[in-house]
Amino acid sequence: MTTYTARPVDPTVLKELRSADDAGARMVPVLDEEGGAPLRCCLRRSEPGERIALVSYAPLRRWAAETGAEPGAYDEQGPVFIHADECAGPAADSGYPFANAHRVLRRYSADGRILGGRLVETPDDDTFRDAFGDPAVALVHVRAVEYGCFLYEVRRG
Repeated sequence: MTTYTARPVDPTVLKELRSADDAGARMVPVLDEEGGAPLRCCLRRSEPGERIALVSYAPLRRWAAETGAEPGAYDEQGPVFIHADECAGPAADSGYPFANAHRVLRRYSADGRILGGRLVETPDDDTFRDAFGDPAVALVHVRAVEYGCFLYEVRRG
């Protein structure tokens, strides 16, 4: 049985985003007084008092640079929260993070084209098994419903 893994933003990419994000802007750290921001570096919500930053991130563009895909108009960038300083990444057994609300699973082909999306109540192994049931699906983005923001990626295999 295949288990699917939620992938945080890669540490090398995080280092780049902390210098200049995918829109070319410099990072502006803030002290998160309330907590609760969905951090894409460690796939957990921020705690009050942590230094975080909101940066622009283009997940499909970054994936396409690794694979040689040409996503064309499907290349998009949007805001994501990260720790302002390097962090340890996700806990080893973090499961599927940010699962406390409806999510959209957006499926992409190996050439970076959208193959469809699906609203799910809670992402789990069954929803990813279904999403990857089509052999043309190369990766899945999990997104927030309310703003459409990228939360994390799941790849085949």
